[in-house]
Amino acid sequence: MTRAFFSFFRLATAFALLLILHSASLEARDLRLATTTSTDNSGLLRAILPQFEQQQGVRVQVISVGTGKALKLAENGDVDVVLVHDRQAEEAFVAAGHSGERRDVMYNDFVLVGPKSDPAGLRGGQDILAALRRIAAAKAPFVSRGDDSGTERKEKSYWQQLGIMVTGAPWHVSAGRGMGEVLTMAGEMQAYTLSDRATFASYQAKTGLEILVQGDARMFNPYGIMAVSPAKYPDINSRDAMTLIDWLTGDDGRAAISAFRPKGEQLFFVTPASAR
Repeated sequence: MTRAFFSFFRLATAFALLLILHSASLEARDLRLATTTSTDNSGLLRAILPQFEQQQGVRVQVISVGTGKALKLAENGDVDVVLVHDRQAEEAFVAAGHSGERRDVMYNDFVLVGPKSDPAGLRGGQDILAALRRIAAAKAPFVSRGDDSGTERKEKSYWQQLGIMVTGAPWHVSAGRGMGEVLTMAGEMQAYTLSDRATFASYQAKTGLEILVQGDARMFNPYGIMAVSPAKYPDINSRDAMTLIDWLTGDDGRAAISAFRPKGEQLFFVTPASAR
C-alpha cells in the first residue's frame, strides 16, 4: 500500500476518534430533571427550558411524575436535580442528606374545580375546608390524584384537618394519574377535584370544569429545586444541576418564568428576592 493511503487511513481514524469523543462529551452534558406533572402539563418547561439549553449547551431530560416519585428518583440517584412542590417533604429530603440545599423558584396556588352544575353549592367560596366538608356531606363525586403527588398530599392534609376519612368512600375516586388526566376524568364524571391553577388553565377548555373555590391562604403552592448530593452519588451531573438552579433563580430564569403567560394569564410567579 502507498504512503498516501496510510496517511489517509491515519487521518480517517483520528477523525473517527474525535467524533466518538465529541459524542461522549455531548452525552455527559445531559441533565436529568425529575419534576411534577404541573410544570410539564402547564407547558411551562417546554416554554423556558429551550432558552436554558441554548444558553448553556445542556440538554435537559424531563421526567414528569408526582412529587413523591420525583423525590424517590432523586433519593435513588436516578436523576440529577428535582423541581417539586411539597415544602415539608423537600426540607426532609435536604435534612436526610440527599441534597445540600433547597431553593425557592416560584409559586402559584391550588384551586377547587368542578362542574357547572355545582351539586355541592361551592361557587364563589374562599374556604377550602368548608368546601370539602360540603362535598363530603353531599357525597358529591370527587377525583383525587392518588399518585403521592404534592397535590394529593395537600388534599390529604385538608381531609385530615377536617377529620374526614375518604379512603373507601364511594364518592371519592383515587385515580393514580397525573393532573391533566385527573382533570379530564373529573370533566367526564362531572366531579370535583383539586388542581394547581396552571394545569387547570391548560385543560379548562377541554373539560368544561370551572374554578369554584380559590383564594384561601391554605391553597398557596410554592415550588422548590434541589440538586442531588454528589457526595452520595459521585456520578451525578452536579455541575449542570447547579447551573440550572442558578439559571432558574437568576435574572434570566425569573424573566422566562414571568413571561410564561398562555392566553395572557400569568400562571407562575417567581419568589420575591427578599423571600429566597
